[in-house]
Amino acid sequence: MSEAPHGAPIRTPAQLIAAVIAGFGIPVAIIILLAVYVDTSTRTGAGTNIDASVVERIAPAAKVDIRDANAPRVYKTGEEVFKAVCSTCHAAGTAGAPKFGDAGAWAPRIGEGYDTLLHNALNGKGAMPPRGGTSPDDYSDFEIARAVVYMANNGGGKFAEPAQPASGGAASAGASAPASASAPTAASGATENAQAAAAVAALASVPQTASAPAAGAQSADASQAGKALYEQVCQACHAAGVLNAPKFGDKAAWAPRLKEPMDTVYNYALHGKGAMPPKGGSNAPDADVKAAVDYMVNASK
Repeated sequence: MSEAPHGAPIRTPAQLIAAVIAGFGIPVAIIILLAVYVDTSTRTGAGTNIDASVVERIAPAAKVDIRDANAPRVYKTGEEVFKAVCSTCHAAGTAGAPKFGDAGAWAPRIGEGYDTLLHNALNGKGAMPPRGGTSPDDYSDFEIARAVVYMANNGGGKFAEPAQPASGGAASAGASAPASASAPTAASGATENAQAAAAVAALASVPQTASAPAAGAQSADASQAGKALYEQVCQACHAAGVLNAPKFGDKAAWAPRLKEPMDTVYNYALHGKGAMPPKGGSNAPDADVKAAVDYMVNASK
């Protein structure tokens, strides 16, 4: 068995030149095509969008939002406030928040009444921060109230839409008194400030008990306990009607409060309302706080 002689693939100078050109040209062409593909393909990841990176780096550190102080304020609806703020927790029922539209979860809250719901929204409750973590500059009390009504009514409530404040009312409330204010008005404001300072000082000096009494414990004499707690704590504000507290014995001031169920009045005393801290700033037993409320209510009937 014989083998055929092997012949060289390149036999002529032209074939040699073609092989050399192909050996260098084909790899160069492949490299050029790869470079073009990489340069024109979509890039992802940090630093790949050069234009956006440059814009971000040269952007100013702060922005000034210029508003016309004389322009009428446009209040946001309850739905807008809910979507912007409240939905963070209430959309999914996070951290124990009643889920939006869940009638079962909202029923006990609605049963507490509109005033209690609004108080909790403005001052915070449990894991919920005051005003949902916003400030009065972000959303006014009226807008927070709208959001409360929107959520409550979608959970089975029948609350009426809160009344819109008069134009300029919010601004005037936070503005200082005009230079043309009369001397009696200035003197009255100074007196109120002094009374408020005295009330705050009195609340700060309220003695605190070492620990709460055992469960089920009752005061020996509820009436005397209520009077004692009033004289020790409550009269700091209620004796002179400081900080809008209904004055002790003033039937006209107490009349609107007494139109509400006593459970609601007790709830205000136990958990606070407006400028009044929970339990007047003390840690007295709930029974004694309720007895103090009864003592003030009986004196105003």
